[in-house]
Amino acid sequence: MSLQGSGTRPQDISTTATPEENGAAQLPADLQDERLIAGHGISGAVGAFTARLRSGDLGSVPVVVGLVIIWAVFQVANSSFLSSRNLVNLTLQTTSVGVIALGIVLVLLLGEIDLSVGSVSGVAAAVVGVTFVNQGWPIVLSLVAAIALGVLIGLFYGLLYTRFGVPSFVITLAGLLGFLGLQLLVLGKDGTINLPYDSALVGFATRSFLSPAMAYALVALVVAAYALSRWQGRTARAAAGLSAAPNSVIAIKAGGLAIVLLIPVAVLNGDRGVSSMFLLFLALVVITDLAVRRTRWGRSVFAVGGNVEAARRAGINVRMIYLSVFAACTTFAAVGGILAAARLVAVGQASGGTDVNLNAIASAVIGGTSLFGGRGSAYSALLGALVITSISNGLALLSLDSNVRYIVTAGVLLIAVTIDSLSRRSRQAHGRA
Repeated sequence: MSLQGSGTRPQDISTTATPEENGAAQLPADLQDERLIAGHGISGAVGAFTARLRSGDLGSVPVVVGLVIIWAVFQVANSSFLSSRNLVNLTLQTTSVGVIALGIVLVLLLGEIDLSVGSVSGVAAAVVGVTFVNQGWPIVLSLVAAIALGVLIGLFYGLLYTRFGVPSFVITLAGLLGFLGLQLLVLGKDGTINLPYDSALVGFATRSFLSPAMAYALVALVVAAYALSRWQGRTARAAAGLSAAPNSVIAIKAGGLAIVLLIPVAVLNGDRGVSSMFLLFLALVVITDLAVRRTRWGRSVFAVGGNVEAARRAGINVRMIYLSVFAACTTFAAVGGILAAARLVAVGQASGGTDVNLNAIASAVIGGTSLFGGRGSAYSALLGALVITSISNGLALLSLDSNVRYIVTAGVLLIAVTIDSLSRRSRQAHGRA
């Protein structure tokens, strides 16, 4: 059996397939793709990828294409946009928004929403500022107190949702207002607190960068770990008699990952290098992705987001899933607020305000997380935050007013939601929903 070009779909092969392969065509889409890749190697991988695109399973393709277009437009308009110095600044600006967006991704996977992440990030930053600067607490204790507050807020949300059935929209809208008031109360009459510039927290956010050698060594370690995990997975599947991707596909994927990582690292090393704060964000993305894709908890999150009643009948503790996800969301919001305050070296009444909610929610949606629940990835926060901050950064370089930024961001968000809706219809039509 041979493929008729790279665009051949798995379900099209059955006309010339053996009985065993005809049975494979009745399998779920993911298993069809695995068998196609195992049987045809690189051409099978291309065919499976094309089949997903044709069925509406676009994944991260739209946001990656959009990001390339945005960067190209801003580079043409201002040659400094893709300079090493500006890209380092871009990574610093992306971190706090991206961390908060990670929590939004988790909530959206359940088909819910959290409108209070901005206020939660602001009150967490206020707790750090007041306890660390005004009351002289050790910085570690201040950080623990702020993050613990974030956890408690999420548990409170989850309790209201699971015990009393209050919609998450209403709960978090009330939280937006209530915790904004609590932030003002914590800050008191001073209104603004400057963080010590020589403190470890500010140093981590503004002056801590990897050396070029350490950055390249980290890239090599990541690529090696990825290739090893893929090879071990292939070996285990082959030993169990299951379809497994050939080594050539694994090698190509590892090589692609190396290129994707080496190019930005080389550019960033042209200035200050890779920020430790941005590296923390990337680590949180990877950990969240592994938790969502590789753990029982993560599979339960997808199950609840896809069909809560079916998940309950399957024995999943739905209440615990909601509690843990709301808590994770507000915890990420607290961490993001602390990092934002550390980068700005100050906490004020505006911390967590203005467009923090907009940027966090828009980042998750633009990055590819579905508003309908059950579909998304932790990497959506990374890609979406890069889009949002690229727009803000690029327009600032062009000296355009914030009103233009809001209009452009709104347009990109609307396009992303439209693509999500159309993709969902196409997946349903092709049995991939």
